[in-house]
Amino acid sequence: MLKLGVNIDHVATVRQARGTSYPSVLDAAMLCCAAGAHGITVHLREDRRHIQDADVALLKKSIPVPLNLEMADVPEIVAIALAIKPDEVCMVPEKREELTTEGGLDVVGGRASLAQTVQAVQGGGIACSLFIDADPAQIRAAAELGAMIIELHTGTFCDASGTAADDELERLIEGARLAHSLGLQVNAGHGIHLGNIDAILRIPHLHTLNIGHSIVARAVLIGMTKAVTEMLERMSECESSPIRANAVS
Repeated sequence: MLKLGVNIDHVATVRQARGTSYPSVLDAAMLCCAAGAHGITVHLREDRRHIQDADVALLKKSIPVPLNLEMADVPEIVAIALAIKPDEVCMVPEKREELTTEGGLDVVGGRASLAQTVQAVQGGGIACSLFIDADPAQIRAAAELGAMIIELHTGTFCDASGTAADDELERLIEGARLAHSLGLQVNAGHGIHLGNIDAILRIPHLHTLNIGHSIVARAVLIGMTKAVTEMLERMSECESSPIRANAVS
């Protein structure tokens, strides 16, 4: 069954905007879990613009589902991950000036440093994922480094339209097939919402979708429980469609 990981970063964004103790990241995570989410994702950024170190430690200790920690390949954050031991680490590119992650990790260019980090993370008993574009060279490099998982960057597709969207979706489909053939678990995330998830689910071999901003934005209007349930129901509908069945086969 396709799994949903809910990224709750932007619950912390609201909290940090006023420097209050609310809304509670843990409360939000527990609501997601109660609604059926299969995992919780947070991004501990170097600038700590939303999630804080204490949030990661509390979530790891408290939630009943796996914790996925998104992070840059920098010594400070790697050390925190090795100390807290989330269930999974997803290595992502990170720039201080960006609003959100803008693209996939350059595994080919950063091979030397990433090899050490992947080895350290997985040696510490943590599954390691690399957030990458659906580029064959990047996918092969991820497999060569020994990473267990890749997360395909779906943001380019989600922001595109017309022929450009069709071309990017085909690239994601072919990337997922290549990754699967290399023994990698295939996750996907970035920019996914209720309006585009049916197209996303044409990508074969998907294990987990990590979705954050659209769920938190929807939760502002209808509540976190209903927003997560709504997404899970839509995923189930799409999974059972003939298009999804043909994609997986």
